[in-house]
Amino acid sequence: RRPLSHHSLVSLCQAVGTHSHLDHASVPPREVPRQEPYTMSKGSELEGYCMELLSKLANKVGFKYNVHLVKDGKFGAKDDRGNWIGMIGEVVRGEADLALAPLTLIAVRETVVDMTKPFMQTGISFVMKKDMASDDSQYLSFLNLFSIEMWMSILVSYLLTSFCIYLVARISPCEWNQPHTEENHFTLSYSFWYTVGALTLQGAGPHPKAVSGRVITAVWWLFSLVILACYFANLSSWMHSDTKQVAIKSFEDLANQNVIEYGTLRSSSSLAFFKNSNLPLYRRIYENMERKQSWVPTMDEGIRKVQEGNYAFIGESVTLDLAVARYCDLTRCPEVIGMRGYSIAAPLGFPMVKNLSVAILELSESGELDFLRSKWWASSCGAPEAAQASPLKAGSLKGIFLLLALGLALGVATALAELAARSRRVASTQQKSCCSVLTTELSQRFGGREEKTSAEDSEKCKA
Repeated sequence: RRPLSHHSLVSLCQAVGTHSHLDHASVPPREVPRQEPYTMSKGSELEGYCMELLSKLANKVGFKYNVHLVKDGKFGAKDDRGNWIGMIGEVVRGEADLALAPLTLIAVRETVVDMTKPFMQTGISFVMKKDMASDDSQYLSFLNLFSIEMWMSILVSYLLTSFCIYLVARISPCEWNQPHTEENHFTLSYSFWYTVGALTLQGAGPHPKAVSGRVITAVWWLFSLVILACYFANLSSWMHSDTKQVAIKSFEDLANQNVIEYGTLRSSSSLAFFKNSNLPLYRRIYENMERKQSWVPTMDEGIRKVQEGNYAFIGESVTLDLAVARYCDLTRCPEVIGMRGYSIAAPLGFPMVKNLSVAILELSESGELDFLRSKWWASSCGAPEAAQASPLKAGSLKGIFLLLALGLALGVATALAELAARSRRVASTQQKSCCSVLTTELSQRFGGREEKTSAEDSEKCKA
């Protein structure tokens, strides 16, 4: 089937009764601009999204119609003399009763024609070649496998675990029995180094001897294994993905560079949006296009320039989605601005506009418009490649973070229990208060005065 044009005009005549007879127009011999999937030729008839929509509206409202293509192949704009051309011009001059196409609903058109409720929502975006949109300068892109929130959570976990190891190594008498004579291997700096070694699966020694220290290190090793497994799983998905990081993700990125040229259709609503905008960013985009005269006469010409490289084509997001579905080397910017709708144009005061709007709303509510969109916008690129791994967030692994927190709390509590048990034994031997002995022990272990300790506590810890 050869695509004809989405600039389809339908000449409608009201039908008597509730049923409609569908008369399809023959394909004109003249060449018209290529644009799919709105109206295309199939033998001697026309097909496409607009033709199916027209058929459904005719069945709901009840009318017969004849179809002809717009003579000049344009949507509708004013010429240099202020006269309307394209589909809007034919409706204004009475050459057609309705104009059915991806015709943008804008104020200037609404002043000369009546327009129905939108049958499709769209906006303004742009397409580029994938290799032009890729950012090969992101040498640290491997850090994007985890979100910033995830990296911060890991950092906080690392600092907290290192401090807890240092804490229990000083508190537990099984780890540091005689502070005034023994050397404590787990200084603060060594605790940080030990935790890094465990995180990288290197197992730096010496290792904790006390139960409390072993509880913390065991939980930290389990935490490290889970984090590393998740990271390498995302890394594998990222390395086997053909999807590239998009460097130009918005119109601001497009306007702030001077390497890639960009433009849009001449005399289009997209161009009018930038021309009439009061935002400095959009005005700058328009002034750049006007200075370089970078607009194109047809959609096909814009897509051709994009495929040749070093060009970004600005247009309706719905139309650009179709181009991306047909040409697999293109990618569309995720940002969509200037949301608007496609409507059917009719002469001012046309009696069927209200009924057509109601029929469009009914088709939308029943899901038939979504079905038509998915049918005619089906991608021809085949099965999609493996999607790029999205950054892993801390919320996805909240279980392992909770387990680490419980392990740290258990380790510190165990160390305090070990010291409390030692204090009770010393207090019963020396006939002192358990609290005073515990306070003395803590003061001694964290830089207080020295006091001789019982050697049998060391034997009990070893046992």
